[in-house]
Amino acid sequence: MKAYKLNPGSGIESMNLSECLAPVIEPGKILIKMLSWSLNYRDLLVASGQYGSGLPSPLVPVSDGVGEIVETNTELNGFKIGQRIALSFFPDWKESLITASKTKSSLGGTKQGLLAELVTCAPSEIVSVPTFLTNEEAATLPCAALTAWNALFETTTNLPEKKILTIGGGGVSIFALQFAKSAGYKVIAISRSMHHLNKLKELGLDEGIESKNNPKWGDTIRKSAFGEVDHAIELGGASTLPQTIRATRVGGEISLIGVLGGSGTEFNPLPIIMKSIRLQGIFVGSIAMFNKMNKMIEEKKIKPLIDCVFKFEDAHKAFEYMAKGNHLGKICISM
Repeated sequence: MKAYKLNPGSGIESMNLSECLAPVIEPGKILIKMLSWSLNYRDLLVASGQYGSGLPSPLVPVSDGVGEIVETNTELNGFKIGQRIALSFFPDWKESLITASKTKSSLGGTKQGLLAELVTCAPSEIVSVPTFLTNEEAATLPCAALTAWNALFETTTNLPEKKILTIGGGGVSIFALQFAKSAGYKVIAISRSMHHLNKLKELGLDEGIESKNNPKWGDTIRKSAFGEVDHAIELGGASTLPQTIRATRVGGEISLIGVLGGSGTEFNPLPIIMKSIRLQGIFVGSIAMFNKMNKMIEEKKIKPLIDCVFKFEDAHKAFEYMAKGNHLGKICISM
């Protein structure tokens, strides 16, 4: 079979498509034929060596993918041969609260990833995917969608009505927009691109603010008719967090998810204290959350937004395209 391998810290340039032995199906495992994958910013961090140390080398990259069960060496526990499934980002986080032991293993990080023709796993590590989604759409769910779901509905103060802030046009932000609108929330977004904001309005975005020429966009939101937000989905990290705090109401909450703007900027925590804001880190989610989210996606018929799809043989181009940061929605790779 063929699989991509890279040396973490050596960059995308070290990623090679190699001929490998097909994986052995050990007792308790199933064999998955991969159909499609989607990229996350985390995949670039892994390749560049900015995602911790001690990762396997060489490493099969990528955490998010969908495939079909082709062979088994165990009971399938409700699944069946030929069924289309997605694999969990954290194979050991089945349910309940996050712990260090549940998140020790992560696909495409501390554990070998999915950018291969065949992979093995246990039936407890997979979920069925909504039947109406394409392979590429289903592949976008394990990380970006589940992170947005966790932030909005699991690790949060649930209110009947909310005003939500999202940042940029990446996968988490767009899923947050789609999920929030399905729950009846109002959503405002900031982006460097007016074109992206206009496209997001087609998905139900209530208000959009261009940030490139408006560095104090937090005050702009606060003083606008939309007003201060109840819950911010923070993707930029230290570079955008001060303005996010400005836009968030007293007693509101901020879900800290990404570091797209870098992590080297100094940050003053005093405004969080003065506004009694709850700042919560969000790290994907459990398999139980994944199943709940997929049920809602099926019921509401929510279609992930895909920017483009690359062939398996052109996976390098997908990584290079993501590094440019101009995409709107998810970048996928398809067999």
